[in-house]
Amino acid sequence: MALLEFPNLSVNKITRTVGKKPQAVFFLIFTLLIMGIIASRLAFLQLVEGSNYRKRAEANRVRTILKQPERGNIFDRNGKLLATTRYPHSAYVWPMAHTRPTWSKVGPLLSQILKIPQKEIEEVLQEKGYNVETLVRIARNLNLEQITALKEYENELQDVEIHAEAVRYYPHGKYIAHVIGYTRELTAEQLAKKKKDGYRLGDVIGQQGIEKTYEKILRGEWGGQQVEVDHRGRPIRVLGEKQAKSGRNIKLTLNLDIQRSADKALNGYNGAVVVMNPNNGAILALVSHPTFEPNIFSEQRPSPKALQNILSGKSHPLVNRALSSFPPASTFKIVTTVAALESGKFSPKTILQTYPSLTIDGTNFREWNRMGFGAIGFSKAIAMSSDTFFYQIAQIIGGQTLIDWAQKFGFGKPTGIDLSGESKGLVPDKYWKRRKWKMSWTVGDSINISIGQGALLTTPLQVAVMFSVPANGGNIVQPHLIDINNKVTNHYQEIKMKRTTLKILQDSLRMVITEGTGKGLNRPTVPPIAGKSGTAEAWKGKVKQNHAWFGAYAPADKPEIVVVAFAEHAGGSGSNVAGPMILQIMEEYFRQKLPGKDKSLLEISDNS
Repeated sequence: MALLEFPNLSVNKITRTVGKKPQAVFFLIFTLLIMGIIASRLAFLQLVEGSNYRKRAEANRVRTILKQPERGNIFDRNGKLLATTRYPHSAYVWPMAHTRPTWSKVGPLLSQILKIPQKEIEEVLQEKGYNVETLVRIARNLNLEQITALKEYENELQDVEIHAEAVRYYPHGKYIAHVIGYTRELTAEQLAKKKKDGYRLGDVIGQQGIEKTYEKILRGEWGGQQVEVDHRGRPIRVLGEKQAKSGRNIKLTLNLDIQRSADKALNGYNGAVVVMNPNNGAILALVSHPTFEPNIFSEQRPSPKALQNILSGKSHPLVNRALSSFPPASTFKIVTTVAALESGKFSPKTILQTYPSLTIDGTNFREWNRMGFGAIGFSKAIAMSSDTFFYQIAQIIGGQTLIDWAQKFGFGKPTGIDLSGESKGLVPDKYWKRRKWKMSWTVGDSINISIGQGALLTTPLQVAVMFSVPANGGNIVQPHLIDINNKVTNHYQEIKMKRTTLKILQDSLRMVITEGTGKGLNRPTVPPIAGKSGTAEAWKGKVKQNHAWFGAYAPADKPEIVVVAFAEHAGGSGSNVAGPMILQIMEEYFRQKLPGKDKSLLEISDNS
């Protein structure tokens, strides 16, 4: 019997790929590494970045509502209000409002009520940024109808709030625009420079005039509230509050009534008027035409056309012509007279023959009346404003002597008034001419300077300082508009000249009014006046349109007021155009001093 044979039951081994020692170690290390990274990240977030995230969470829960400080008021010397703050109602929106689903309804409704394009509102919100912590103003100067509508729809407009806002206001508008200046929101460039001083986007700053010069005093300090908000950004409760600190008030030397009188006296001419106390430099009025309306800059959405006319109009209304430079014409003969008498080459008794014209170095220099005035001395030469008299003076004393005395009178440098943008003018010399024109100085240049023409340039304010020298007895005063902390700024510098020189100058300027080109100012309605006219040759394009000047002070024996009137491209003479301006302002000034009097001011002045 055959043996049973069993098949070969060999079992195939199944190889394990998981659980062997190398793989187990690998996965163990990998798992520990991942857990370590997670743990490290958690530790970093909690221990290192924890405070930052807590701050962010706190920032989402706590918002700061800033409160703008009230800007300091500005008053004239008599306490009349020149610049203040008003509180119109403005519409504010929480910064994230336009990112929420409800904006599809809120945006169009808000646009309709405020009459502002929805796109413009969204652009303002985007400009401020999503993370800004304060309300964003989207409209200012709301009228009663708009306020009522916003209140009526307040359930639909839950992200919109109405608040009273401090806005700069100028009660007298354009009459004092160049002195007070204006405020406006910071530009991006200004913000970059001013952030270190605590300024913020949307903040306002003085852009011109007193507002700019005394920004730190007028501005004040911001205050605000810390409020807890819900998940929608709506305030729940006030956590803390810091009161805003108002800016300090400022009192100017300006006299509003004289300022208005000076503005009216310009009578439509472009130009400037300066009224000053010659004894201490206090400015009583400073007017420039054309002027502008400073309240436009306080509007949320000013008229583009009105804004363009101010910022880039052909007449340049932002330019303060009282601080801009022009040829001073014959008013400069004051300096030429002093230079001649102090040179030692002429005496108070000097007599010179005048002519219809003089030919010097081949150039014909004419007398303004084309006839001459015969043989005259200094007083008659100033009174009649003889040109050929002073041509001869310039030939003998030379240009450098004129230049030296022009500089002693303050020309060629700023007066130091507390306003920005002041021109220093120009007193040309041989170095300037060589540098500018590549030419040598000539006697003709000296002759032109002697009568206030050629390249010589002065500001109306500098001319007022010049007239103060004979008025106060020989001192250069520093013009100013404010005395900080009640400190009297009687800054002056003595011009050393002989008493005989000063006497000749004073008598000559009085003779201008009694016998010369300024006889129109010899009226019983004002005390005795001393002064000098000037007519500067000037061209406007291809048309000759002269500048008109007149400077004067009164009372002549004890001056307390200097007035300089300048009419740009007036076309007429200083006596005919600027002289009546001087008289009008003088009459107003002395009428204020002696109200309700029927007697002539001339008689009153003589008894005072």
